[in-house]
Amino acid sequence: MKQMLPFLLVLVMAFSAQAKMVTQAVEYQQDGTVLEGHLAYDDAFKGKRPGVMVVHEFWGLNDYAKKRAEQVAALGYVAFACDLYGKGVVTKDPKEAAGHAAHLRGTPLLRQRARAGLDVLAKHKLVDPPHLAALGYCLGGTTVLELGYSGAGLKGVASFHGGLSVPKPEDKAIKAKILVMHGADDPLIKSEEIAAFQEAMRKTGADWQMIYYGGAVHSFTNPDADKAGVKGVAYNAAADRRSWQHLKDFLKELFSSP
Repeated sequence: MKQMLPFLLVLVMAFSAQAKMVTQAVEYQQDGTVLEGHLAYDDAFKGKRPGVMVVHEFWGLNDYAKKRAEQVAALGYVAFACDLYGKGVVTKDPKEAAGHAAHLRGTPLLRQRARAGLDVLAKHKLVDPPHLAALGYCLGGTTVLELGYSGAGLKGVASFHGGLSVPKPEDKAIKAKILVMHGADDPLIKSEEIAAFQEAMRKTGADWQMIYYGGAVHSFTNPDADKAGVKGVAYNAAADRRSWQHLKDFLKELFSSP
């Protein structure tokens, strides 16, 4: 066995030297608005693979959303962090962020911007188009639910501490599986909103699950959440770790089927 160790070490070092995370800024447009997303994939994985879109919080496409896309890519997927606001539109000011989000929330433009990002991902040369999913944080969580309701050709969607919108009357049967990960003590998502979401899921017959994390409030996955100085917003390491594992299990389930 001792004689094998140097050989194994060489193999590991060679593999590490060849494999790397590839990232790229991708400029695209939606109805004349210039957007810029963040593409990531690990070139240790060969051939076509599932694609996963990541949708940012109401701050805009910042480093946190890009990091999450790279974490998804490290799992063996092609990840694309889309841009809902416009190239370079990102902020740390809560009032400014709320204004950007309000421009989209509850309007057709939210789905249109998300669909534009999904189209970029689906057309990438390494992506297997029938195997697509989307995940989002806060505003991004709401966004991926809307995509799932719209029949956008997704295997599934996952929302982390997102707003819980409900399907529109014109939305057809929901084919995307739905995972909602929610802070049990989140004061920003009202009980009426939760009840309406769950009732809508039952009525539509969607394949859905909702997981609560005790002691967690809004933005529980973001280590910088506390810096925002917003009441009811804070990081929770246990909920972050557990929800990431739930996401990984969910993605495996989605892509294990034809």
